[in-house]
Amino acid sequence: MSMEQLKRRLGQVSDLRAAEGLMSWDQETHMPSEAAQVRGVQMATLAGLAHEIFTNAQTGMLLEDAQAGDETDQAIVRVARRDYERATKLPTSFVEEQTRARNEAHHAWVDARKNSSYATFAPHLTRMMDLARRQADLLGYQEHPYDALMDAYEPGMRASQVRAVFADLRDRTLPLVRRIVDSADAADYSVLERPFPAEAQKAFAWRVAGEAFGLQPLFARQDESAHPFQTNFSRSDLRITTRVEPYWPACLFGTWHEAGHAMYERGVAGRWERTPVSRGASLGVHESQSRMFENLLGRSRPFWNRYFPQLAQAAPEVAAGLDPETLYRAVNRVSPSMIRVEADEVTYNFHVMLRFELELALLEGSLQVADLPEAWNARMNEYLGLTPRNDAEGVLQDVHWSAGLIGYFPTYTLGNLLSVQLLEAAQQDGTVAAGVQQAEYGPLLAWLAENVHQHGRSLTPEELTLKATGRPLSADPYVAYLHRKYGDIYNLS
Repeated sequence: MSMEQLKRRLGQVSDLRAAEGLMSWDQETHMPSEAAQVRGVQMATLAGLAHEIFTNAQTGMLLEDAQAGDETDQAIVRVARRDYERATKLPTSFVEEQTRARNEAHHAWVDARKNSSYATFAPHLTRMMDLARRQADLLGYQEHPYDALMDAYEPGMRASQVRAVFADLRDRTLPLVRRIVDSADAADYSVLERPFPAEAQKAFAWRVAGEAFGLQPLFARQDESAHPFQTNFSRSDLRITTRVEPYWPACLFGTWHEAGHAMYERGVAGRWERTPVSRGASLGVHESQSRMFENLLGRSRPFWNRYFPQLAQAAPEVAAGLDPETLYRAVNRVSPSMIRVEADEVTYNFHVMLRFELELALLEGSLQVADLPEAWNARMNEYLGLTPRNDAEGVLQDVHWSAGLIGYFPTYTLGNLLSVQLLEAAQQDGTVAAGVQQAEYGPLLAWLAENVHQHGRSLTPEELTLKATGRPLSADPYVAYLHRKYGDIYNLS
């Protein structure tokens, strides 16, 4: 009986969090601007109620008394107990305060980014960093306060491990960046800014997301937002957003990136619905899916051999005088750039390293919030040889800090590493490999659903990686992939 009671309680918490998530999605897509302050109070109320119910002593008693029978129940109890132990360290008043602060900071960020005015956002970032330090202290940690925060996104990962992975990756990919930049490159990249009407961009990207990657209107929809994201309120209610720019690859590849996230949530087994298990294993694993769809598939030769005719039909001005091979090379251009979400595969991880290093410094107090733009610009110049022209192009480009997502950024690079490792494992199946070569992704999607998606949080990231690929996470496949692909594109010996 206690197991059924526990499931009912977990279902209530899930429903409240879904309602809060729906409000959050609405405020970033359709909400009138005047509603911002009231919406913050409403979301704080829902977050507080969910936290109170979940952290109530009764929940703890149910977790202790639950007679978990099969593997499904055992996983629910195990994951819920971990979340309970973490959540009970945070007072409800703190959760409500943090939710209100995030809402206020988000709207301040939207305005600051629009006006390229870091000074108007800085007080909110100061508050978010203060809350992050308090959260780390409440949760507790052994090595570094960053570990307590990152554990929410990548369970078990520590800052010291990330430092080591990033140092290795930097040493093995920075020389490749410099060789590419120094190479003779006569390709015409102006095609990436040829006229492509906004509605046509969105329609083409959405149609391909359905045909290639399985995202269907029956359970998903797409809208626009300042920063693309994916959220869901059940496995039958998936929302993705995109943004439209003159640089049309931002819309296309952004849509396919978010489609990867959405299809992960869609693939989580229905038996986990309305429980803490019904999410991705970690944000690193989540990112492996979005980066796989966006880059390993969406920027591949087979993909453009298949979908170039549809692009030509959707955007004749873009496709005029082009062929699939020319477009393939264009969309895989390697060029240091300011914007993370538009960065190529080779330079992308340097954007992540920069943010990770700055987060650590802000959290430790060795970098003051007022000095962040200067530190940002200095690292951009060190890693990519660029200096942002303004705050919107630099320190204000990401939504994460306004949302209090401190400890999130490393998961992007961890996902890059895992994406290649998973795809290589999947292609050990000849049917999957043949499908990928023809841009027929049904067999691959079935393999991912079986080996990754269905498990939700019932496996840790480490367990899932080992089970799906036969070995722990390694940078080796990813580094080899970059050298192989871009050595070919840029004719490097």
